[in-house]
Amino acid sequence: MPSSDIIQLLPDSIANQIAAGEVVQRPASVVKELMENAIDAKATQVQVILREAGRTLIQIIDNGTGMSETDARMCFERHATSKIRQSEDLFRIRTMGFRGEALASIAAVAQVELRTRQESDELGTLLRIDGSEIKAQEAIACPKGTNFSVRNLFFNVPARRNFLKSNSVEMRHVLDEFQRVALSHPEVGFTLHHNDTEVFNLQPVKLVKRIIDIYGKSYREQLAFCQEDTSYINVRGYIGKPEFARKTRGEQFFFVNDRYIKHSYMHHAVISAFDGTIPEGSHPFYVLFIDIDPSHIDINIHPTKTEIKFDDERSVYAIIMAAVKKAVGVYNLSQSIDFEENINFLNPLPTDHNNNLIPRTVMPDWAAQPRKNEGHSKSNLTNWSKLFEGLQNTDDRHRELAAFEMGTTTASRPVYQEQAKTVASKVNRMASEVISAPESDAVLFQLHNRYILSQVKDGIMLIDQKAAYERILYERYRKMLINRNGACQQLLFPKTIRLTHSDMQLVHETKKEIRSLGFEFDEFGANELIIRGIPADLPEESEQDLFEELIEQLKQSYSDLKLNKPESLSRSLAKRFSVRYAVKLSFVEIHTLIDQLFASSDPNRTPGGEAIIVLLTMDKLGSIFKN
Repeated sequence: MPSSDIIQLLPDSIANQIAAGEVVQRPASVVKELMENAIDAKATQVQVILREAGRTLIQIIDNGTGMSETDARMCFERHATSKIRQSEDLFRIRTMGFRGEALASIAAVAQVELRTRQESDELGTLLRIDGSEIKAQEAIACPKGTNFSVRNLFFNVPARRNFLKSNSVEMRHVLDEFQRVALSHPEVGFTLHHNDTEVFNLQPVKLVKRIIDIYGKSYREQLAFCQEDTSYINVRGYIGKPEFARKTRGEQFFFVNDRYIKHSYMHHAVISAFDGTIPEGSHPFYVLFIDIDPSHIDINIHPTKTEIKFDDERSVYAIIMAAVKKAVGVYNLSQSIDFEENINFLNPLPTDHNNNLIPRTVMPDWAAQPRKNEGHSKSNLTNWSKLFEGLQNTDDRHRELAAFEMGTTTASRPVYQEQAKTVASKVNRMASEVISAPESDAVLFQLHNRYILSQVKDGIMLIDQKAAYERILYERYRKMLINRNGACQQLLFPKTIRLTHSDMQLVHETKKEIRSLGFEFDEFGANELIIRGIPADLPEESEQDLFEELIEQLKQSYSDLKLNKPESLSRSLAKRFSVRYAVKLSFVEIHTLIDQLFASSDPNRTPGGEAIIVLLTMDKLGSIFKN
């Protein structure tokens, strides 16, 4: 009779491939794991050599302690580690790698060659492994330290290899991991070569110099020192001064016990400390190191070890916020100092017993003493009239329209006449509720630069101004991307902007789409662009801010761009840039907005499905006033 047993143990080769699915997601994962191993081996110099963004070769060479012959063989076994002896050791970890999964996982999905020697040994060890199978082991002459070569990643897992992105995308991820490790250990020298081109050559330095070496000399004036020591944690590092906050993310780093982590709650603490000093939607630079007793944290909650739990998150939040707030406060009260001096170590402001800043007492403008003969000259009617500031009456609007018809305004008369003819005739023929455009002579009213109110036949139509522009911009950008014909406004003085290495890779990947929107630019140096033109229809704003916001949107929507670039990118950009149109509109501009909205494919909804128009009927209005 056949056995009914169906459960069996997986072979190690398959188990390692499964583990590799969590640990080795792309070439950047291998770079991270091997660089961290080099740090743990007390290396002072680490070389990273790549070909095709790591697809065909990832080589990490270090001058660390190296391994014995037995350790060289053992390091590829599952759960083989030099860091853990008993369960309590899990709560005392200060090194990088400790799970004992990385090398076994890498060897399961690549062709690996290891050369390593300890200083006390005359000969080193060579190991060759293909897909977990050891092909060779022999004694060789080699320098002290370890040399890992990982070739043809996912050669035996074609499905995983097919999921890799383009080389420029994979290189962006490699650069992110490289920079994180390099920032966390400025005392170690790092080099990075890609396809025989040197990308980074970082010498052992102090943290502030490492930041400048990675991000450029312009950061020299942007950094403010940040430090807070308590009995629970110590915080140190650098923040960017508020005026240098950027529209793009990616320059925000937390390191806990020198390990890079992601923590949205602690990020919120930093952003809260900048409250009132940076514009909404901007992102400050920071590199902050948190030193804490390992028994107070749990880093064993994710295979990549980038997530972490604190046993007292509220205290950590408060300390980080206080440290950053103090650094921001010191800078804001010291703007007139000589920046040739050491700006990172200013005298701290006085603090109370809770270590909070004691703010200076500043008399607000409205509390100032009145000038002579002016103190009692204004009646309370002034305050009453302020309720109506910025609101045009109907006569003003009709005068403005009459002036337009006489050709005395700066708007284009022929364009508006053509638009005015169609205002009353555009209707939404979607399957949902049909809403007609207001009549051309309808009373129009703008409320708080946010809503357009119009009298219609059966009540009042409310139009969400931002949502309306989102629909209009979406259709405009989509057409530009499909036809590749975005209008460009040439700059009188071209603007040079600097990008990070990873952002520059993103520009290379999407340059056709960026130019289709109306941006004109040239590369200038390794990580700089010269912006020569911007889209003609955007509101006036810093060219750098506009380009950075575009980069940020490309980052956020990149996963969808592969499927439908025009659709995904136009949705993303329309949502982002529609915020800029929350401004006061003239009577002509309101009519133009309504005309463009009702000329769109769906005036009722934004591309994301949110309502643009709400109709309040006379019956609905009547019911509001009934008891």
